[in-house]
Amino acid sequence: MTNQLSFELPVGVSYGAADFHPGTASETARAMLTAPERWPNGKLILIGATGAGKTHLLQIWAQAQGAAVVDAANLPHRASTPVAVDGADAVAGNAEAEEALFHLHNNLAAEGHALLLTARQAPPLWGLRLPDLKSRMEATTVVPIGPPDDATLQAILIKLMADRQLIPAPNLVGYLVARMERSYADAARVIAALDHLSLSEKRKITTALAARVLDAAAE
Repeated sequence: MTNQLSFELPVGVSYGAADFHPGTASETARAMLTAPERWPNGKLILIGATGAGKTHLLQIWAQAQGAAVVDAANLPHRASTPVAVDGADAVAGNAEAEEALFHLHNNLAAEGHALLLTARQAPPLWGLRLPDLKSRMEATTVVPIGPPDDATLQAILIKLMADRQLIPAPNLVGYLVARMERSYADAARVIAALDHLSLSEKRKITTALAARVLDAAAE
């Protein structure tokens, strides 16, 4: 069969509260996010692997709290509302970004506004160079999001396919959960590969197509 040219189209990711699967891996994080008034010193860091749902939880919290969502690459020094910083560990090694996060942290503390940050690892592993920022981040409560259980992995696969507007065969999700690696990153990789293969070969997304994707990853 002649392959069709396929193009990487933007994936519309939904960050609504109804789109988040409340699995056991994120149970503690979700509980903590409902009560920012109880956070020690008004700040919290969510950590977890890529694809664990950190950004999704951050967006849900920001919507509920009326918080500003800012990227680590473009941090303000001051804010008049609670702030959520996605990918805060990206500031490490960038003197200007570290300085900005330091000032933002201090400003929010002084004004009594909550600060939520996400990162892949705990602050001691970020590689921060600014001593004052390093001490403040390491004094911040860290809440990890653990690896997915089967129910969570199933929900993640369904959401990833919905974000790409894919219609899988009825038994596909169970087939994947039983055979793929238990990780958020692998879930994203498998669905992206299925999408690409389905488009390029004009095939429906079936277990046969999934088997080829999984076999290719094992080679």
